[in-house]
Amino acid sequence: MKSLKRSLKGLLFILIIGVVIIGAFYRQEVYRLYKVVTFFEPQNISENFRRVKNIFPTRVVPKSTRPFLFPNAEKRMDIPGTFTFNDSVVNTQSYLDYTLTDALLIIHNDSIKYEYYSNGFEPSDLHISFSMSKSVISALFGIAIDEGLIKSIKNTVTDYLPEFVGTGYDGVQIKDVLQMSSGVKFNEDYSDFNSDINVLGRYFALGKPMKYFAKRLKKEREPGTYNQYVSVDTQVLGMILTKATGMTVSEYMSKKLWEPLGAESEAHWIIDNEGMEFVIGGLNCTARDYAKIGKLFLNSGKWQGQQLIPNDWVTASITPDAAHLMPGKRPSAKSKDGYGYQWWIPLGADDEFNAQGIYTQFIYVDPDKDMLIVKLSSNYHFKEDRTSFFHDHEIALYRTIASSL
Repeated sequence: MKSLKRSLKGLLFILIIGVVIIGAFYRQEVYRLYKVVTFFEPQNISENFRRVKNIFPTRVVPKSTRPFLFPNAEKRMDIPGTFTFNDSVVNTQSYLDYTLTDALLIIHNDSIKYEYYSNGFEPSDLHISFSMSKSVISALFGIAIDEGLIKSIKNTVTDYLPEFVGTGYDGVQIKDVLQMSSGVKFNEDYSDFNSDINVLGRYFALGKPMKYFAKRLKKEREPGTYNQYVSVDTQVLGMILTKATGMTVSEYMSKKLWEPLGAESEAHWIIDNEGMEFVIGGLNCTARDYAKIGKLFLNSGKWQGQQLIPNDWVTASITPDAAHLMPGKRPSAKSKDGYGYQWWIPLGADDEFNAQGIYTQFIYVDPDKDMLIVKLSSNYHFKEDRTSFFHDHEIALYRTIASSL
C-alpha cells in the first residue's frame, strides 16, 4: 500500500512538473487556446468581440491621414417598430436585443440616417467581422488584378502557390475559389466538434499557420460545379494576394483601401504565428468604417471621384454567373442564396447584396434605395440555428427598413 501511495505521489509530481514545463514553454499558446474556448461565453461575448486586439496577436492597419466622416442626415429616421417574416409579426427592438445587437448603422443618400449602439459599444469601438472580411479580400483581389499583380482569375492556385501541388487546390482556378466552388471537401458545421471548421478553429486557437490546415484539404468535386461555402478558400486567396503583391494583407489594405477611403479608425487583423492574416474572419473595424466598404461597392468601386476598385470587378463580385451560383434552392449548392466573388446575393433580391459573418454580422447594400446597413452583433444563439432563422430574419428586417425610407 505504501509503495502504491509513493507511486501515485510520484506520478502526480511528474504531471505537475509536466504542466509547469508546458506552461513555461507554451504560455502564449495555452493562453490563446483558453481565450478561444471562452471567447463565445454569453456573459463575456460582447466584450470579447470588442477587445480582440487585446486578446489575440494582431497587425494594425493605420487610420487614414485624411479621415472621411459620414454627415448626419438632416432628419434622422425611426426604424420600423415591427417587421414581418413568414406571416409572423416580429418586434424590432426585441429582435435586436435577442441577437445582442452591438451596433446598427443605416446610411442613406451618403448620410447617417440611424445609429444605435448597445452592450457597452461606442462608435469608436472595433468589432470583429468574422466572414465579412472575405468581402474585403475580394475588393483587394480586384485591385491586384487591375494592377496586373495577379494576371487572371483563370490562373490556378498552384500558379502562385506551387506548394499546394498535390492538395485539394492543385490546378483549381482562382475564379472557382473566389466563388466558393473550389470542389475541396470541407465540413462547415459549427455544431459538430470534429467538423473541419472547428478543427480549423483549434488550429487558430494555437496560432498554427493557416497554410498547414489548407494543405490538408482534399478534392471532393469538380471545381466550378457546386457552390459550397469553404472558409479556407478565402485563406488561400489571402496567401495568393500576399505572394503576388509582396506585401502583407494589412499593408496592401492600408495603401489601397484604408487610406483612400478615409478610414476614421485603425483596423486590426488577427495573425497566426507566422504573421499571416486570418483573412477568413479576423478583421476588426468600427461600424462606420465597415459602412465605407459597403458604400464603395454601392458606388461601383468609386470613392470621392476616384475609382478604387474596377467597376467591372464590383459588378462581377455581386453577379452570379453560373447555375450553381444563382439564388434559389438548387441541387448544385448548399445555400439558397446566390454568390459572386465573396459577396452574397439574397434569395428574392432585386439589386441587393451583402457581406455576412457568423454571430450575425452584416453589411447589407441596396443600391436602388441608395442605402446600406451595418449590423454588428454578439449573437451567441447563432450556434443553435439549424434553419437559417437569423439570416432570414435579418434580410426581412433590412428590407422592411429599406421600404420605410
